[in-house]
Amino acid sequence: MGSTIAEKILGAHAGGTAARAGEVVVASVDFAMVHDARAANALEVIGKFGARSLPFAAKTAFVLDHYSPPPNAEAANTHTAMREFAERHGTVLYDVGDGICHQVLPEGGHLTCGDLVAGTDTHCTTYGAFNAFGTGVEGTDVSAVMMTGRLWFRVPETIQVELRGELQPGVWAKDVTLHMLGRLGAEGANYRVLEYGGSAVGAMAIDDRMTLCNHAAELGAKAAILEADAKTFAWLKAHGAREPRPVKADADAIYAQRIDIDASQLPPQVARRHQIDDVVGVPEVKGRKINIALIGTCTNGRLDDIRQAAAILKGRRIAKGVRMIVTPASRQVYLAAAREGLIEALTMAGASVEAAGCGTCVNITGHLISGDNEVVISSANRNFKGRLGNSSSEIWIGSAATVAASALTGSITDPRDVEGGQWRAVV
Repeated sequence: MGSTIAEKILGAHAGGTAARAGEVVVASVDFAMVHDARAANALEVIGKFGARSLPFAAKTAFVLDHYSPPPNAEAANTHTAMREFAERHGTVLYDVGDGICHQVLPEGGHLTCGDLVAGTDTHCTTYGAFNAFGTGVEGTDVSAVMMTGRLWFRVPETIQVELRGELQPGVWAKDVTLHMLGRLGAEGANYRVLEYGGSAVGAMAIDDRMTLCNHAAELGAKAAILEADAKTFAWLKAHGAREPRPVKADADAIYAQRIDIDASQLPPQVARRHQIDDVVGVPEVKGRKINIALIGTCTNGRLDDIRQAAAILKGRRIAKGVRMIVTPASRQVYLAAAREGLIEALTMAGASVEAAGCGTCVNITGHLISGDNEVVISSANRNFKGRLGNSSSEIWIGSAATVAASALTGSITDPRDVEGGQWRAVV
């Protein structure tokens, strides 16, 4: 009986052959991450155990991204504690403005194919874009990893998703994930792995593959994993990652479910207000007036997302009365976008550019608060009621291209209907 990618990775890290779905294993972790919204808990647990030796601390990253910059003294003091801990124990530190955890870990070369990565955020599923098993855990779990290098897991079942064909120009991985949410529902893949494959995945650039895996968290997925290919290996090498150990599913692997999607037939998608799984094609709702446009977050703040926006907005102005915020996913993304002239293009179009971080996604920093009855179109991961500080406003979720096209016209717009909206990544 064959095995899935997830079963093979977890089994290998538990010291043996492939594990089976439903088994409980204690597995060695290759790299761990704690962000500032969960760090206080992790540090408290380590203090309670009185651990003098933290052998795995050097293979753990502290990322100051949620309270970035800190909006109050409590957050600032947490940052101070994280910096001091990192200095004492050799923990990798990404400070305020360096970027979002799910971007800086791959950029920093901290993971590779076949790895097991655990971090304090549900969107650690992002690391599956590199053929790794990335999953979210609590701060107490990461404190255990820093002390022992190991963690227990129940091996998840896997859903195989075959993406046939190729996405149309102007349609992106975000549209695939939204389609999946409309099809399965939020939490429709609870504690399961999404194993994506097919020609449409092979055609995607790495940025889009990261979105595909990242947004699996909204489906409740424990992980999302892609097979590795030449693009994967080239990206990892360019970022100084360790030698890849690619893992491939067996032809006779057992799956809990198989889903087949003709990617070429997908139009751009949006999730309507308050429900991430209330998904429709953009053509069904185009013309809905918007007030605020947000591009960024761990889901869609990468370079290709900013390129999508610039392709639409360069040399033009966003609609009167619309405010637009762009948050790059990391300092490296910001600098690359600046070198390409994308930051200038978006700024001249009327957008404001924030420092890299999570603040505008979850309204921790208070830099983006919507007004009563205002409509936000966002490339973030969630549209829960009140997520931007006002339960009387609406948040709609779409790709960076859909957000930029809507900012241009002042209403929800199919990016394929505007000049530049059919830009394609060079892969």
